[in-house]
Amino acid sequence: MRKIYIMLLMSSVVLLTACDMLDIQPTGKVIPQTLAEYRALIATAYKNVPDARGLACFRSDELYVKDDSWEQDRYGKIECWDDFSAPGQTTSFEWKNFYSIMFTANYTIEERNSINEGSEEDINQLIGECYLLRAYMHFLLVNLYGQPYTRPGALETKAVPLKLNSDINEILKKNTVAQIYEAVLSDINEAEKLINKESWEQKFSYRFTTLSVKALRARVLLYMGQWDDAYKAAEVVLAGKNSLEDFNDEAFMLPNHYQSVENITALERGMSSNYTQAAALSETLASSYGEGDLRLDAYFKPTDKNGYRFSQKSGKDDFRCSFRVGEMYLNSAEAAAQSDKLPQARTRLLELMQKRYTPEAYAAKVTAVNAMNKETLIQEILNERTRELAFEGHRWFDLRRYMVNDLYPYEKTLTNIYTVYEYSYTSYSYELTLYRKYSLPPHDGAWTLPIPLEELNSNYGMPNNERGVRNYESLL
Repeated sequence: MRKIYIMLLMSSVVLLTACDMLDIQPTGKVIPQTLAEYRALIATAYKNVPDARGLACFRSDELYVKDDSWEQDRYGKIECWDDFSAPGQTTSFEWKNFYSIMFTANYTIEERNSINEGSEEDINQLIGECYLLRAYMHFLLVNLYGQPYTRPGALETKAVPLKLNSDINEILKKNTVAQIYEAVLSDINEAEKLINKESWEQKFSYRFTTLSVKALRARVLLYMGQWDDAYKAAEVVLAGKNSLEDFNDEAFMLPNHYQSVENITALERGMSSNYTQAAALSETLASSYGEGDLRLDAYFKPTDKNGYRFSQKSGKDDFRCSFRVGEMYLNSAEAAAQSDKLPQARTRLLELMQKRYTPEAYAAKVTAVNAMNKETLIQEILNERTRELAFEGHRWFDLRRYMVNDLYPYEKTLTNIYTVYEYSYTSYSYELTLYRKYSLPPHDGAWTLPIPLEELNSNYGMPNNERGVRNYESLL
């Protein structure tokens, strides 16, 4: 069974690379042998990383699904956190892809000593990428399906299955949040020992580098609320790369573009083209960009005839961004402020602001930021994070961890409108048939995703994430 699965994976590699580079063994099974073959296998894994962070943005407050029956069918129930009554057309979070990618990474790690026709340095690089890919997949999963790390009692709650081997016959059981994070940090440490590429040529910028390792560690520690360590980790990244796009320069490039000077790792699309067509800028986010903030017009298209504003920083493969410099400035500022390093926090925040505001607006920001106390400064950093990282797949995860911050919890009830249009053969037009207001209060069960039913059926005894019936207010 395992070899059959490998064969299927390698078949996809053949299609991806458009060349028949693999020999078919006499047994009829395809087995990778050379470094080039394993590199192609991992390229397929990279290619299949889900756009789950972007899809999760539909659950946040930075966007809303436009009033279109087609888009509402695909994203409306996600937007309204109504996970158990979602129609069949609802877009999936691709649970299977996460574990398929980890199978590939695990298999490659296990076969490390069988890889030939490659230098020790290049093989180490590949295996290091596998460790980091496994770490990143587990990190995304635990933040989609598990409790936020800093929530009281969360560490012992069950989250997702930890998968550290390629045994496809293993009955999976949920591991705790603590166990998942422990494994993530362990894999990051292993990756750091092996990854040796400081950079790739641009067409391979989706591959992990030495700086990718450091960037993931900085994000993980931030989510864990390990403020001193998170600050140090972010500063290590910035010591290696700290250039920012200057929005006052007409020649600036959007910072999540894979060719931007800010790019660290251009793996995931924050939002796919389908997501971008459905996702309109929310009034909440639009109104947060004050006078002199250059990002509103840089990040979003002008309002169209239907009143929608859509993203300019997503929808194309050019906008692949897992880690970038701007995030690291914000990670450093947040961690510094939380650990009482207020001067350092102000410095990093203002360095970013200088590149995003007009000179006049920036001067006002300098005065305001320097006068802020700890609580106000932290709130300003979080607000700036919302504006800076809009539509890049951060907001949902940030809302989850802000809600359980031990010093200054940010508890917000989210509201969204769900609409359904049906075709009328009387009027020969689409008519509004459902118009409902849904709410998501703090600490509701829907701050985690439900485990897919097919996974529950395949792994007997695995409990689902509890949630109540999603209530709504009818507006018709």
